[in-house]
Amino acid sequence: MLRNNIAVQIVAVFVCVIALLAVFVCVKGYDEFTLSVSTQYEDCAYNTARTAATMIPHELITGESAGAEYRMRFKMLNDEWERLANTQDATFIYLIRPDKKDYNHIEFFISVMNSSANYDRYPSGYVRKTSSEEYRRAYKEICENGMNKATIFRDKGDSETGHHITVMIPVRTKKSGAVDWILCVQRQMERLNFYRKSYVRHVAFAAAVIVGLILVVYGVYLGRVLIVPLKKIAAEAMRFAGQHTEPESPLGHNITAKNEIGQLAKTVDAMESQVLTYIDSITRITKEKEQIKAELSIAAQIQLSMLPREFPVRKEFEISATMNPAKEVGGDFYDFFMVDDDHIALVMADVSGKGVPAALFMAISKALIRTRTQMGGTPSEILADVNNQLCERNDADLFVTVWLGILELSTGRVTASNAGHEYPAVYRTNEGYTLFRTKQSPAVATMEGLRFKPSEITLNPGDILYLYTDGVAEATDSHDELYGTERMIDALNKTEGMSAEEILQAVTKSVNDFTGEAPQFDDMTMLALKYYGKGE
Repeated sequence: MLRNNIAVQIVAVFVCVIALLAVFVCVKGYDEFTLSVSTQYEDCAYNTARTAATMIPHELITGESAGAEYRMRFKMLNDEWERLANTQDATFIYLIRPDKKDYNHIEFFISVMNSSANYDRYPSGYVRKTSSEEYRRAYKEICENGMNKATIFRDKGDSETGHHITVMIPVRTKKSGAVDWILCVQRQMERLNFYRKSYVRHVAFAAAVIVGLILVVYGVYLGRVLIVPLKKIAAEAMRFAGQHTEPESPLGHNITAKNEIGQLAKTVDAMESQVLTYIDSITRITKEKEQIKAELSIAAQIQLSMLPREFPVRKEFEISATMNPAKEVGGDFYDFFMVDDDHIALVMADVSGKGVPAALFMAISKALIRTRTQMGGTPSEILADVNNQLCERNDADLFVTVWLGILELSTGRVTASNAGHEYPAVYRTNEGYTLFRTKQSPAVATMEGLRFKPSEITLNPGDILYLYTDGVAEATDSHDELYGTERMIDALNKTEGMSAEEILQAVTKSVNDFTGEAPQFDDMTMLALKYYGKGE
């Protein structure tokens, strides 16, 4: 699969890094470009406002002129502002007097638009409500706090005025110096959107060209120093795995790089030599039956040593477990360990098959489950990760059924997930033992990408959780009759008042009494936990 190809993975990571860098540069440049153009618009509008302010006759706004003279001065100002609006590309120039009580209303003195404006001007004396809180604050800052300029951007625009900028400056009377009037210049900014889109297109094209060139150069370099040597190493490893013979020419002679790739080639050569020596040694050993038994005995001891043999004595719980393999080594395993001060993980699992392959798969599975559980997460998440890891190199097509639970000691809450395993048995005071039936998920290592269903149960002080493998329920007698879960529950219900260790001994005795002289067909593993609660 392409996603498992190291060249694809390396290139994909490199592409992601370059793409992120390109996006960052584009976004940063876009922001800087927008700021620069917006500043230019603001400066132009401000210069227009200052020019318009110089055209205002003092007598016109103080009321010192009236009648024909007032009308003449008003018309002259109107004509001058219209010319200014058209020459400076100002959409709207207007002079207002805000209501200084609360600045919620404004009165227009004069307003003009350029010839391209498509909305009506406000007549002299027209009063309207302040359009927004932003404008109200700007009026107040200019009139009361001495602000010489206020700017308001409407980046997103609206249905009436579109994308624009408004610059406001105070107009003071010569006698009192008070700010009674505010001159406003509005300028449309639709061109800014056009400029920004053009900028994005050009920068994106340039970034694509640069990224493409980098990828070509990087691809050639990567192929020479990494991919080609790795393919040679992989091909030699596959050849050796199928033939188990020495190569015609060692990898170290073909790959002379002084880096890690060259070291890997030499290591593969050394490994092949060691494996050939080991194969010869194993061949000699297999000719001796007693030696094989000795090796299996050692393997059984190693396997048993991997399982917890010491059972902690704590005020919150009592625990005990046993495993009796059907052969020298088996595929069943149990495990328990503290995840933190308030959580203990409980594992009961059964690997498909028997003997050494199952034992090896058991060791790998146990290590992966414990390691992944210590990293945190729910049992469902833990089993999903372990499943994917076991599927990667599962050439023997083995699988493992798992019941994984995490007990919170302070509350008795058990979060669990059952991957094709036997249902646990739970004892409750005055109720006895019953099977804790939940929805099962497929066994671990059957298929990549599986999701495992969660379950939950709460133990009360005095409750007991009993875990087991199918070797208990499927034990058979000489007439091929199964022991079954009903006999197991009956045996458990006769253990009231016993310790965790005594419970397991009682069930083992019940199974042995049932099977009699019939040989043990499957591994038989059990775990019992008595929950006492957090206590004082």
